[in-house]
Amino acid sequence: MKGVGVVAAGHPRTVEAATEVLGNGGNAYDAVVAAGFAAAVVEPCLTSLAGGGFLLARTTAGEEVLFDFFVDTPGSGRGPSDLEPHFTPVTVRFRGADQIFNVGSGSIAVPGALAGYLHVHRRLGRLDLDAIVAPARRLCQQGVALGPDQLAVLHLLEPVFRLTEEGRRRYTRDGALIGPDDPVVNEPMAALLTEVGAGRVNGFADPGLARHLDVQMSSNGGLLTAEDLQRYTVVEREPLVFGYRGTRVLSNPPPSFGASLVAYALAQLERSGPLPPAGSGQRLVALLDVLDEITHLHTSGGALPGDASLGTALADPAPRSSRGTTHVSVVDAEGNLASMTTSNGSCSGIFLGDTGVMANNIMGEADLHPAGFHVEPPGQRVGSMMAPSILLPPRGEPVVLGSGGSERIRSAIVQVLVHLIDDRSDLPAAVQAPRVHWDGHLAQVEPGFDRLAVDHLRAARATNEWSVRDLYFGGVHAVTPAGGCAGDPRRGGSTAVVP
Repeated sequence: MKGVGVVAAGHPRTVEAATEVLGNGGNAYDAVVAAGFAAAVVEPCLTSLAGGGFLLARTTAGEEVLFDFFVDTPGSGRGPSDLEPHFTPVTVRFRGADQIFNVGSGSIAVPGALAGYLHVHRRLGRLDLDAIVAPARRLCQQGVALGPDQLAVLHLLEPVFRLTEEGRRRYTRDGALIGPDDPVVNEPMAALLTEVGAGRVNGFADPGLARHLDVQMSSNGGLLTAEDLQRYTVVEREPLVFGYRGTRVLSNPPPSFGASLVAYALAQLERSGPLPPAGSGQRLVALLDVLDEITHLHTSGGALPGDASLGTALADPAPRSSRGTTHVSVVDAEGNLASMTTSNGSCSGIFLGDTGVMANNIMGEADLHPAGFHVEPPGQRVGSMMAPSILLPPRGEPVVLGSGGSERIRSAIVQVLVHLIDDRSDLPAAVQAPRVHWDGHLAQVEPGFDRLAVDHLRAARATNEWSVRDLYFGGVHAVTPAGGCAGDPRRGGSTAVVP
């Protein structure tokens, strides 16, 4: 099937926003930006206009560019004594364990997503901006059901979404969290999108909005300033390029580090020769060995041995983000490719002014700031595990892919690429195949592997077997120009093909 547009994302309404724009004559970059705006409405636990992300583009003209619109550290214009964190701790109850999350105004990093979407649209889009924001604005005005997958994440982050009156008003009914079919209306965000679409608001850096947010933050213990917002810039980078068994892979370069870990893992697998058969115990052990290596590199911050170009990402002491994320992959009928991963951390619970937009909490997560909170200078780009990628085989169709899933992003992408390249699986089979992850202590194993294979792995490593497939193991959404597509069911994946 040639000459089609293809979309894969984490919610049906996110996909519909992209397909509407493609159907109206937009290209892949119009569509992926429209999907980003829509995801901020229907995937509110995972992404936001006040979060950040990365978009990897490969145009039909051959241009390859990574747009870095991730968050910066805040505090520009403040003195050292003003850079003390003021957090609101909340308890989030994971399966089998409780964890304290630092949220509130002091947890907010300088947002980049809205600036990034507008930058990419100016740079590569072709439809009027109002047509790009229209699907998201309509969702805000008419209301949209989040569905069971997003609701599961909302239940996980319930204390965060209950933090303010605005959060309680939007996401609860009669004191209880909304159900999967309850429509969520966001009139303030609809009004913001109207202003953005008309060109009257060009982002959070607009002087009036920035001053208002500066007052809000300073009055509530936040470090974000008007100067932070006005100094923020989207960075265009050359993609990280690496090979694996004759293929070429484009992904996210330093200062982010997820793709560097993927590249290292694949290089180790290639050095070891042909892989054992898919699904075998020997294959599981081989995968866990390399996942163990890159987990150690990630947690230690050490340079990757033997390749200084990849070591840069991990040797840098910059703060790192690897929390809740979502992904969109788009191909248009002309062959433009767009791979975009975005995040709002674990959400701060704080809505920015009267915009209806919940900000990120990336400055408040202890595991992302091992040297201490707010020790980095203001204006420093935060590194990330996110790795939007494009696979370019020597023959056959490119594959646009990426994943949400915090630290499991690297594991998910490695395993999907191995299935595509080593096993020559088709795209749906590669995405749906069961996965493993090394968490630093245990081999986490999805259901679906042969019993003998898991027993073989148990003999080699401490293992925890899951009884269900879960969003823990990532969410790889992928497409090809010929109409191939796969939305990961672990994270509510949805797809569409547009003739």
